[in-house]
Amino acid sequence: MPMSFMKPRLSFWQIINMNVGFFGIQYSFGLQQSAVNPIYDFLGASPDQIPILNLAGPMTGLLIQPLIGAMSDKTWHPRWGRRKPYFFIGALFCSLCLFVYPFSSTLWMAGGLLWVLDAANNTAMEPYRAFIADKLPPDQQPTGFLTQSFFTGLGITLANVSLYLFQKVEFLNKVHGHIPYWVFGSFFLGSLCSIASVSWSITKTPEIPPTPEELAALKSSGRSLFTPLIEILEAIKDMPKVMWQLALVYLFQWYALFCYWQNASKSIAKSVWNTTPSGNPSLYKEAVGWTGLVNGWYNIATFASAFGLVWLTKKYSPKLVHIACLLMAGAGLLVFPHITNKFLLFIPMTGFGIAWASMMGVPYLMVVNNIPKERYGVYMGIINMMIVIPMILQTTTFGYILKHFLNNDPGHAISFAGIFLLIACMATMLIRTSRPEGEVRMPVGVGH
Repeated sequence: MPMSFMKPRLSFWQIINMNVGFFGIQYSFGLQQSAVNPIYDFLGASPDQIPILNLAGPMTGLLIQPLIGAMSDKTWHPRWGRRKPYFFIGALFCSLCLFVYPFSSTLWMAGGLLWVLDAANNTAMEPYRAFIADKLPPDQQPTGFLTQSFFTGLGITLANVSLYLFQKVEFLNKVHGHIPYWVFGSFFLGSLCSIASVSWSITKTPEIPPTPEELAALKSSGRSLFTPLIEILEAIKDMPKVMWQLALVYLFQWYALFCYWQNASKSIAKSVWNTTPSGNPSLYKEAVGWTGLVNGWYNIATFASAFGLVWLTKKYSPKLVHIACLLMAGAGLLVFPHITNKFLLFIPMTGFGIAWASMMGVPYLMVVNNIPKERYGVYMGIINMMIVIPMILQTTTFGYILKHFLNNDPGHAISFAGIFLLIACMATMLIRTSRPEGEVRMPVGVGH
């Protein structure tokens, strides 16, 4: 009997345990969102240099995630499993990079380390999407994917709040080179969280072994250096229409998000503190710390709303939920740069955080029922290509747009992002989804 007809139903806590590793991965991404760009600022980067310095993230995602997905689809070890070896290797290198990163002494050292860090993060994260599809029957997949949204919010919240709290510790306000010690504290904590949380999931969650027929097919398939690339190209050729529709949504959605992350601290510095990174360094450090708190708040909204979105997607549909969430996020970013009271920034960021929960889980529900189970890994990697291609476009084009059309104004950059999120909302309306097919269910605990 094929694996998809043998999936046991998991308890809520089993689903939590299998996704704990996502917490450490997302702590690292949280630091990339809130700490890496200020580090570039501390090291003397100009505003129009920031997009190209962020090219590491989308490029490594484009190259690594579909390859890791294709490789993990064809991997099976009786002891280590299919997806878990990639979780562990990625988390290990991520921890090492997070430990070293704040010692960066030049822009290009920081940029180079970001390439390694993001490659490690992508190696750990990509199989996690396929892991949900592997392990859970269709009616539990909303809980699985949105549990990842919960841990996304929790991990990024801790990353951002740590930047704010460590800054309040007096002896951590000393500087090593150009980097304050409070930045070191956040990165060291992330190094620990990454390996510890992934190790927890690995030890607590067994993978479903392939059937004898599936195992025979794995062993008989010829493998070469180019096999994963060929599989990616074939999967793109056979890609269902709904994934092409999702690609249009992602084009505007992820371009917008990169604009926000790159410009949030500078926008807050301008609107609330009336300063710039080169204008008043002490005030700008306050703005960076407050940005960490603001970003931490939207991620609190993310993990607080994640399980509510599970209920909404079942009551209405993933498509309608995502439309509403993108509408909230777009409106919030249009308001954001005009707010001069630092406490009022939390209002638009609440809607943004709920939308972030949707972005990290709901789109997968719109396409997973159209993906053949033997290609879960490669198609989850292709979905990530849809994320990183807009990011590559943003890093290579937005510096020019910001300099020549937006007057290097971070507030205008945030408004630009808001408009793009509203366009993504309209593109979501074009998506046509299908309902999951039924499957034979087994009692909780069977096979564990």
